[in-house]
Amino acid sequence: MTENDPSAHDPAAPRHPETGQQPAQGGWAGNPYGEQAKPESGGAPQYSEPSYHAVTGADPAYGQSANPWSASGSQMPSGQNPQSVYPPPNPYGQPGTSGYAVAAAPEPKRSGGKLLAGVALVALLVGGIAGGTVGYFTGGSSGPASNALDAPKPAQQTGNAPAGSVEAVAQKLSPSVVELQVSGAQGAGEGSGFVISTDGYILTNNHVVEVGANGGQIQAVFQDGKKAAAKIVGRDPTTDIAVVKVNGVGNLTPVELGRSDDLRVGQSVVAIGSPFELAGTVTSGIVSSLHRPVRAGGSSGDQTTVMDAVQTDAAINPGNSGGPLANMAGQVIGINSAIYSPQSGGGQGGGSEGGNVGIGFAIPIDQARRTADTIIKTGQAVQTYIGAEVKDAPQGGAELGAIKPGSPAEKAGLKAGDVVTKIDDRPIDSADTLVAAVRTRAPDEKATFTLSDNRTVEVTFGGQPVQPN
Repeated sequence: MTENDPSAHDPAAPRHPETGQQPAQGGWAGNPYGEQAKPESGGAPQYSEPSYHAVTGADPAYGQSANPWSASGSQMPSGQNPQSVYPPPNPYGQPGTSGYAVAAAPEPKRSGGKLLAGVALVALLVGGIAGGTVGYFTGGSSGPASNALDAPKPAQQTGNAPAGSVEAVAQKLSPSVVELQVSGAQGAGEGSGFVISTDGYILTNNHVVEVGANGGQIQAVFQDGKKAAAKIVGRDPTTDIAVVKVNGVGNLTPVELGRSDDLRVGQSVVAIGSPFELAGTVTSGIVSSLHRPVRAGGSSGDQTTVMDAVQTDAAINPGNSGGPLANMAGQVIGINSAIYSPQSGGGQGGGSEGGNVGIGFAIPIDQARRTADTIIKTGQAVQTYIGAEVKDAPQGGAELGAIKPGSPAEKAGLKAGDVVTKIDDRPIDSADTLVAAVRTRAPDEKATFTLSDNRTVEVTFGGQPVQPN
């Protein structure tokens, strides 16, 4: 019996608060506190070699293979194989020497929380891996194989499309949308249009059909494949609107026109047209912005082509020009007219090199309706104007230039050099914004102009015939 043998100690002697071991020679065998004081007394402990293991309480002198404490001795007090408690570093060695010996070894009478936590963690990891492996192979191999090709077809779709869906809008509008194939002395192109009357009037863009003016040819291709020659009734380059008419085609279905003065940003919309000659193409998106001043000719255009556009992210490409932009009730609220394109710099129509980048522009239907009605009744468009030149003001707004004698601007008392900053409640931040705002109004309408010096002037808009170039 040695001094470090647990049987040599007095059973009544105090035990270590963590390991349960009795002190040896006045010290704490396996003291986990190192050179610190004895927990109860604060006195410096005395140690003997070899000391008991700090966690198991076992005599650590059981060899080097797993013994972290000393190289002396070879057996634990309990006679257990030390490898069953402290296996070699490789826990997956040969069976019978280490392997899963931890699970089979007798549990020490007293053991620290770290060992238990470690065993629980190992058991959890092993269980998780084993469980996952079994589940994987079981799930992949159980039951007979199935093949989607052997399943019967689902029931055929019946009934009408849900109201307010893109599908419903497409069903309602597609029969009224036509592809326009145009050729003339200056080349050929294509675009779209839509029927506005049972007797053959079709609304489209000026830039779609202008190639066919002055002796050119225009052919309308309907959804059912019917074709008919079309003639230009009238066109307005300043608003990029034109009306053509076909004869000898029956059973035409006109669209339902909505209104654009109450559109809201974020509102869902659907575009239909013939991009890249792909007739009847339907795309959808939202209203991205309102009252966007856009020059139909892009950066190469001038103020005669400025429109007060509805911006949308519905996919619009060359060939969509002249087609309808509709709300979810299937009512036309705009005419697709232009796209922003980094390649071509702006305007879109037949022959444009640009492609969709999610920024498209449509003419508001309220403006298009008024222009189309005038064209059909008189054969000529009428442009709203104030009779003043305009340019961007250095500090923002639209600066007026020369005032035409007898014009609405002169009658209202406007002078060259005046800077317009607002028309009614609409802010004016540039010359194009002023031009676009004026063109949304009808002749003889009245509006209040606010100037940069805070003066206000009431202007009655005028109207003048448009001479197509």
